[in-house]
Amino acid sequence: MKQINREELKAAGFSEDVLPPKPEERNWNIGNYATIWMGSVHNIPNYIAVGGLFALGMSAGQVFAAIILASIILAAALVFNGHAGSKYGLPFSMFLRTSFGTKGAMIAGVLRGVISAIMWFGFQTYAGSQALSILLGKLWPTYLTLGGDWNLLGLSLPALISFLIFWLFNVALIYGGMGLLGKFSNILSPLVYIVFGGMAIWAIKLAGGVGPILAYTGAGVSGNKVIVFLSAITVLIAAWAAPIVNVSDFTRLARSTKDQAVGQTLGLVVTYILFAIASISIIVGSEIAFGTPIWNVLDVVARFDSSYAIGISVLTLCLTTLSVNVTGNIVPAGYQLASLFPKKLTFKSGATIAAVLGIVVMPWKLMENATSIFTFLNMISGLLAPITGVMLAHYFVVTKTEIDLRELYSHNGKYKYKNGFNVNAIITLTVAGVLSLIGNFVPFFKPLSDISWFVGVISAFIIYTLLELRSSKAVKVTKQMKLNEEK
Repeated sequence: MKQINREELKAAGFSEDVLPPKPEERNWNIGNYATIWMGSVHNIPNYIAVGGLFALGMSAGQVFAAIILASIILAAALVFNGHAGSKYGLPFSMFLRTSFGTKGAMIAGVLRGVISAIMWFGFQTYAGSQALSILLGKLWPTYLTLGGDWNLLGLSLPALISFLIFWLFNVALIYGGMGLLGKFSNILSPLVYIVFGGMAIWAIKLAGGVGPILAYTGAGVSGNKVIVFLSAITVLIAAWAAPIVNVSDFTRLARSTKDQAVGQTLGLVVTYILFAIASISIIVGSEIAFGTPIWNVLDVVARFDSSYAIGISVLTLCLTTLSVNVTGNIVPAGYQLASLFPKKLTFKSGATIAAVLGIVVMPWKLMENATSIFTFLNMISGLLAPITGVMLAHYFVVTKTEIDLRELYSHNGKYKYKNGFNVNAIITLTVAGVLSLIGNFVPFFKPLSDISWFVGVISAFIIYTLLELRSSKAVKVTKQMKLNEEK
């Protein structure tokens, strides 16, 4: 592996944030990776997604199977797309250049960064602020009536205050740095098991035992059962479509590829098994007990008899949502903006700008009913899955995991391609994106959009590989012709 001169690169305009970390900074082990995503699994939007699956009429067994299969596929996607990060220490914004080109990377990067900043960050912040409102309402009941009927763009005064407070918590964690984030995740892990385990036990008791929950069959799904089941897996993976794309921002800190591979796989699969048990028990158990479907886990928490139980549960929900919001949204957005404007922005300033943009989009509109989140998730996966497909195809098939760092950090190196764009990657992104999203506009193709993540990744992988093989063959033919002319 060719080495790079950090000082020369800084002088050339590359900030420290987009350079590979120093050897002493690459200290994340299996334990770090086993816990880093734990809060990302046990968070409010994931519970809402599972509640939405039951709203579609799925049984407890079908939901459990969908969750476990999704976790295995998810772990594989994160490990494989994180390989370049653990091998070379590359952040996502630079790794993206290897397949899309120095300027083309901005297109894919902005898709990831904009979605993180404007959609996911705002959505997670609002979800966390709802939990905060419940906690503050229990501590100070008058809080929930502040402002009377006053509202701003659909938010009551208490909801607005909670949203801004939780937003500030997110921004504070940004300025604590990645080191603080790792410690924060380690502290959070035991709380997750205690709280969600306790909630599951509570719900099982309410339902009259495990038997009624296992026997829950749901209303029955309508339409093609295979497509519905695959769409359920897609929804669960789609919640991770963005972190899958930029996972190298985290694996770049790994001591080795083994550490990130074993850690992420172990952490995700085990955590998702526990999540499946807890989420199904909580959602089905509360429905059996109260006689009405409760798709939002916060509505379940609000029904607890004990103020202490409510306080601990809501606090943990807030912390898990805070964890996933920073790791999955603000970190990549900050790095992306820093790479777009390396002389003007650092990671922290870029992340702060992204956080401000996250307020503007009125994210509370995404939690109006049990299935509105599905449309949102399918749109996100349809946009981002093709990027993952291109990155995987280029790294494993085209380059066979070999990256020239000197060329990558050169403004006029081979990764500049043609005027900064790898045309094959842009064509692939466009075609695969259309295939993934067309069902949202043309009803005949709706099944494709229902499984948008799979369509996007698989079609992009195949299309990009074929285009690159064709280009490689054309280059060889041209070189041979020149050699023959010289002879």
